[in-house]
Amino acid sequence: MSSAVNWIILVVAVLAAVVAVELLRRLLRSRRVNGRFSLAGPIVERCTWPGFATAGLVAFNTGYAPGMSGRSFEFAVQQTITVLLIACVAWLVVQAAYAVTDVVLARLTSIEGAGNRRARRIRTQITLVRRVAAAVIIVVSAGAMLFSFPAVRALGAGLLASAGIAGVVAGIAAQSTLSNLIAGLQLAFSDAIRLDDAVVVDGEWGRIEELTLTYVVVRLWDERRLILPVSYFTATPFENWTRYESRVVGHVLFYVDWSVPVDELRAELYRLLREHPLWDQKDWTLQVTDVRPNGLVELRALMSASDAPSVWDLKCDMREAMIAYVRREHPQALPRFRVEDGGVRPGEAVGPRDDARMIADGAPGGGAGRSTGGGPFRRAAADGRGTLGA
Repeated sequence: MSSAVNWIILVVAVLAAVVAVELLRRLLRSRRVNGRFSLAGPIVERCTWPGFATAGLVAFNTGYAPGMSGRSFEFAVQQTITVLLIACVAWLVVQAAYAVTDVVLARLTSIEGAGNRRARRIRTQITLVRRVAAAVIIVVSAGAMLFSFPAVRALGAGLLASAGIAGVVAGIAAQSTLSNLIAGLQLAFSDAIRLDDAVVVDGEWGRIEELTLTYVVVRLWDERRLILPVSYFTATPFENWTRYESRVVGHVLFYVDWSVPVDELRAELYRLLREHPLWDQKDWTLQVTDVRPNGLVELRALMSASDAPSVWDLKCDMREAMIAYVRREHPQALPRFRVEDGGVRPGEAVGPRDDARMIADGAPGGGAGRSTGGGPFRRAAADGRGTLGA
């Protein structure tokens, strides 16, 4: 058979393989198949180009006859086909694995409520395992490419003798990389952190956005990204607000006068919480937790919500509503300091020293001056402790 005929057959075989892959792609994209099998869409999305390349190379390798390129190019052509075929098969296997796991991850992402924590743990583990699998496939395929060369195979026998020394040297050189790799697997399977966990790292609140074998991306509350090595989470303490559940209890502090009607404030807080959509209808309370040295009473309001962002918004809304309520209904309970007038008679001008002496003291009876009938002087706390809400 002439060389021209062989090349025509080879081209026809490659085109037939490409057409077969295209027909399969159109079949998977059809409404009948795609609507019935959830795996069809991800396979088409990820495996189309690897499929074209692999099918074309397989057809070329099958239809290629020795001597078609001449003796001088024979080895180069066969070696090139072998290397490209190994690379394309590895590409196709990795993309197929990602397509299968994409379906599972999509189902896990849609899970809410009580099963959300377990779903996020499985998502984290699947994400890391498929990356490890992809890395292993790439390393194995690279080794297969190298050993397809006869010179490398001959060299490999000599290298095996020094494999122990080479392994020690490589381990020392890649110590940080290996520690991050082991730490990443440890985090995934110890359930210490998961994707979308709410964490506080180095004083910054955020959510775990990406977890790889070498680094972790934390999306902060102001949309910044904090990128940390995986080993940071195994060597440094951090807060995980969603370790067992996403529900969070928040608190708001109020500093008010002694004349505050605590029972009425408690009833108003409960009324506001019942009408608020972010309250999860579980935990709430209003308690007197302290009497400050400046004469103010500290009230602490507790409230719970389904997650950290919700409890933050709930706290802000309750703080604003309670401040408005106290100002409107109980203005006498607004925070203030009481000081004696320091002996100034009614109608007498107050000098700078007298004014400074009157402001310096706090509770009645604590100053050295005598009361002369003048009304008490009052001022807001300059250090912020006299504010109503905290």
